Amino acid sequence: MLFRKTFTTETDIVQACLRGERKAQQHLYETYSGKFFAICLRYVKDRDLAEDVMIEGFMKIFEKLPQFEAKGSFEGWMKRIIVTQSLLTLRNNRNLAMEVNMDNVLEVSESTYELQHLEVDDLMELVRDLPVGYRTVFNLYAIEGYSHAEIAELLGITESTSKSQLNRARNVLKEKITKQQLKERRING
Repeated sequence: MLFRKTFTTETDIVQACLRGERKAQQHLYETYSGKFFAICLRYVKDRDLAEDVMIEGFMKIFEKLPQFEAKGSFEGWMKRIIVTQSLLTLRNNRNLAMEVNMDNVLEVSESTYELQHLEVDDLMELVRDLPVGYRTVFNLYAIEGYSHAEIAELLGITESTSKSQLNRARNVLKEKITKQQLKERRING
């Protein structure tokens, strides 16, 4: 008879992983890999590299598991490791270096834009197309919920640079949304 252990609580999973049980590690990976891959993909556009980052993140999760103090959400603790691993990859890969381009600032007109017909996937695609620096700060602030002080510390930039990058990311997104809606209006009459 084949016995398959199920993990009913977060504590069960954590304890089994701490004991080195492969089934628990596999369960943890299968439960969170999709969500964590999406997080990595928000920072690193290349799918293969994002998958590598996610796997490295899981390795760090298993390595640092004894440090988890159960103060707060386990998923939140793991998510922070995944985000940090994504940021380390950006920092260490010269081709993905964070740029702070003050010259090519896109000036956004005061045109109105509507989010009524914009789907989440469409918006995330627009975010993925942002320059690395803008995208990283936007993700950390708007999606992950980090403060500008935390972003500055994570990325080794000033708070004002973080705020500036976020503002520029928002302006670029507004401009892209406006252009997309004008294009749709032309097509739809």
